[in-house]
Amino acid sequence: MTRPGKGRGLLDVYDHRFLLKLLVRKEIKVRYRGSVLGLLWSYVKPLMQFLIYFVALGIFLNLQRGTPNYAIYLFAGIVLVNFFTESLGNATRSIVDNRDLIRKIYLPRELFPVATVWVSAAHFLPQMVVLVGACLIGGWTPSALQLVAAVLAFILVSVLAAGLGLLFGAANVYFRDSENIVDMILMVVTWASPVLYVWTMVERVMGPWYWIYQLNPITVAVEIFHWAFWYPTLKQDQLGLASMPPDLMTVWLPVAFLIAFAVLFVGQLTFRRLAVHFAQEL
Repeated sequence: MTRPGKGRGLLDVYDHRFLLKLLVRKEIKVRYRGSVLGLLWSYVKPLMQFLIYFVALGIFLNLQRGTPNYAIYLFAGIVLVNFFTESLGNATRSIVDNRDLIRKIYLPRELFPVATVWVSAAHFLPQMVVLVGACLIGGWTPSALQLVAAVLAFILVSVLAAGLGLLFGAANVYFRDSENIVDMILMVVTWASPVLYVWTMVERVMGPWYWIYQLNPITVAVEIFHWAFWYPTLKQDQLGLASMPPDLMTVWLPVAFLIAFAVLFVGQLTFRRLAVHFAQEL
């Protein structure tokens, strides 16, 4: 039997993908146990969040005046950021929440944070159906490259969420303050990326230091989602009011993937070192 902490890390997750599937099913069933709406909450929560932001920012602050199809722009960013925040928040609590199972048997501990990312992806899909439907109504005509870019943006966020989830999920076993730190990070995420506003506002304020803003992988992923879903809905006369960051696909996407995989490497390394004593600490 493999001793805890001496496995192959994420490679063990692939070898135990049947267990991963069972964990994902368990997490979904437990989350909606006793719920009337069940998986429909995947629609209700983001739609309510969208309405609040659209009324407050789009109407009251009139951001929709300078951003054509602002509703699609807003929702495209919300669904992606919600996927990240749900994945990271649940991954941080995944080890502690499964303490009874971890104390009883040994299985690759990485399964628990990774399973939460898959559960979040299951919630992400219904929101994507709503987004695509809204885009089609708005005259969505994406290119093949834009569709591929959207998939890459989703993978980018998944890798980043898994890496941070492994890091904070392990730290939370020893320091329960980790949950509070993650909660503060999640409060900032929506505002630290161009979800509610356009990227040109940040460029005007930061000037030559704008590249620092672009180092955030979530920022790059949201911009790509806008390019894939919002930008193709614009009419010819609206293109003058919209633009995408330069070098988005050629420079910033590769940089974002490098950062995300670096985070995944650090998260996996930290997780493996701390996982040895999970059962005792829990």
